[in-house]
Amino acid sequence: MKATALHVLLSITIVGAALVVYDQVVVQPALRVGVVDLAEVYRVKEAAFARALSASGSDEDRQRALVQAREFAQRLPVALEELPRECRCLVILKSALAGSTPNGIDLTALLKKKVDA
Repeated sequence: MKATALHVLLSITIVGAALVVYDQVVVQPALRVGVVDLAEVYRVKEAAFARALSASGSDEDRQRALVQAREFAQRLPVALEELPRECRCLVILKSALAGSTPNGIDLTALLKKKVDA
């Protein structure tokens, strides 16, 4: 009788631990949603490039601004691919979101920092 009770208690403990691990590894990350306002990131960078192009008088300054624009265009897709891995969440565009989510995380500032680096 004691051996049976011990086996039942051990089984309940193992199943409980497995459920907790499953919840932390699979369920909770699926419930988190990262939101990125990509239009805002573009607006900020576009304004910076426009200022750089209009303020510069020489061709060297314009070429430097164009190089920065190209580097931004190369860094943006890489940064967007890194976001889901870093936050361990689903990342969607803010324009695609119909409402607010209780587990939503705004990742716009992180994306801005990544593309400016």
